[in-house]
Amino acid sequence: MRKGLVLLLFLPFLLAGCTDRPQEKFVCIMPPDVELHPGDVVFRMGTGIASRVIKKLDPSGRFSHSGIVVDSMGKKMIVHAVADEHDFEGDVDRVKMDTPEVFFSSMYAECGEVCRPVDELLARKTADVAMEVYRRRVLFDHDYDDTDTTRMYCTEMVLYCFDRAGGKLVGDERHDIQVGNFHTKCMFPSDVYRSEMLKSIYQFYPNY
Repeated sequence: MRKGLVLLLFLPFLLAGCTDRPQEKFVCIMPPDVELHPGDVVFRMGTGIASRVIKKLDPSGRFSHSGIVVDSMGKKMIVHAVADEHDFEGDVDRVKMDTPEVFFSSMYAECGEVCRPVDELLARKTADVAMEVYRRRVLFDHDYDDTDTTRMYCTEMVLYCFDRAGGKLVGDERHDIQVGNFHTKCMFPSDVYRSEMLKSIYQFYPNY
């Protein structure tokens, strides 16, 4: 959703429902013994305003963000389309590649889960497509329009990578979102999470 629209429509009740988190050193909430495989789909519930908006729009969903595990020169990384997580001054909202420690940092994540495609070959192909998307420096899609893949939001990127790899995670039905003058049809992370082509491998829900 457009940033200004999110703030305008949802900030009053979001502020009312927010509590200050205690001052802490940010840590990776993913346990150190979790072994990631290329093509794994990772989910997190975020800590920011956009995550709270998604939770309001999709109350049955457990997560607000998703990404795909890739192998980058022998190191497991996570490719994901994300807004407001800039690496340097002048950076833009785009498809990023982060370490699991950053993706699952307590700065960004309250809880997380790793799901693995039941088809290992599909998983490897999907990881390859995700790397291609990252290398193209695809920008984040603030219109949440998955009919145009020149820009992508997080769920759109995951579905696009699986589609390109030859595996359709979900059907063609989309959620019809109407908020003020903003209208779109999109998918939530929960739609990916419920796919029968994925199986849950690890869940982590730390207590703060």
